[in-house]
Amino acid sequence: MKRIFLMIMAIIVLVPAGILATQYLHDPGSNELSAPVTDAAQQVARGNYLVRAGDCMACHTARGGQPFAGGRVIPTPFGDLYSPNITSDVATGIGSWTANDFWRALHNGKSKDGSFLYPAFPYTEYTKVTRTDADAMFAYFQTLPAVKQPNKEQALRFPYNQRILLAGWRALYFSPGVYQPDRRQSAEWNRGAYFVQGLGHCIACHTTRNTFGASEGIGLAGGLIPTLGWYAPSLTSDAEAGLGNWDKQHIVDLLKTGTSPRGTVFGPMAEVVRQSLQHLTDEDVGAMAGYLQSLPHTSPPAAVREMQVKGSQAEDVLKLGAKLYRDYCIECHKASGSGIPPAYPPLAGNRAITMQSSINPIRMVLNGGYPPSTEGNPRPYGMPPFGPVLTDVEVAAVVSYIRSSWGNNAALVSPVQVSRYRAVPE
Repeated sequence: MKRIFLMIMAIIVLVPAGILATQYLHDPGSNELSAPVTDAAQQVARGNYLVRAGDCMACHTARGGQPFAGGRVIPTPFGDLYSPNITSDVATGIGSWTANDFWRALHNGKSKDGSFLYPAFPYTEYTKVTRTDADAMFAYFQTLPAVKQPNKEQALRFPYNQRILLAGWRALYFSPGVYQPDRRQSAEWNRGAYFVQGLGHCIACHTTRNTFGASEGIGLAGGLIPTLGWYAPSLTSDAEAGLGNWDKQHIVDLLKTGTSPRGTVFGPMAEVVRQSLQHLTDEDVGAMAGYLQSLPHTSPPAAVREMQVKGSQAEDVLKLGAKLYRDYCIECHKASGSGIPPAYPPLAGNRAITMQSSINPIRMVLNGGYPPSTEGNPRPYGMPPFGPVLTDVEVAAVVSYIRSSWGNNAALVSPVQVSRYRAVPE
């Protein structure tokens, strides 16, 4: 018995120690050296473009703060994280870093001192970035004005504030590796895959996450963004935002301008278009569109009624919803639900309205929203917030009416759901 006990104790101690040692000491790709640079100005310009593609400013700039100086709160189910300063300041930014340090962060998810980075920084996707592109990004960051702004302490709950535990998370959910082109596909397809899977880190939002915050299931099959209170729809299911039957130019228009004849972006995606995608070339966005269209089609999740009501109750809900629609919505979206696209999107047959999750239409009615202001759509039309003037019961009624009219056949929603998402997202 004593021998068995000692063996069990040895396993309990040695296995975690081995995982910890492996994660700390093993740095795949660390032997990959920077390529010689013949045109430093061109490298910086390339880095600027790639930083845009990675949407780095979105997280590393606090509202009203200096660009890239960090301090933006990133709420997570485990507590709040604060983005770090990545300007060229030596004391508080990454001015003392080397290109190798930056490559290590993107490729292996480790800071300059070797400590594990929290995966709110999407190194799980950035690991696909090539060394040449990582060096270009670093060269650009080193040209940014130095902003002396100390980084805030992270505010995660115990035990999530113990970085050492990330060794286990990484062993389970992180496999470093640069994107490897698929030789069966065209150069354009691979270019699109490189941006979508890597710098674009689309999977970070458009997939479900497990209890430990790791992406799971089929990539880009949709998922709730719990920290923002929005649902990122499936890009592979025609019941949600599947793009397989879209005209390719319409996808390019949506990603570059925020609007197209087939849809309009709102919520967190509006920020992505405004700060990142609109600045990419038509060729690169076209490559992304082609790659997204090629993804295997997936079936929508099994239908689950979000609200069970008796016939008479449903009639009362829809009657109230119809009245509210006439009072607040009909001028823009018309009695037929056809809208006036692209300024006022149609509601009839709109998959953003009819998909299983009702979070986004609830958010839109409560908080309103505008497509992003972009070069291709500098003065977008928007929707005002109705949360201040409508009760939870009324919001639930009008959303239910929209989801079940003009041939739409989605589940009714409840006031409880509305109350859950009434808070204005960050």
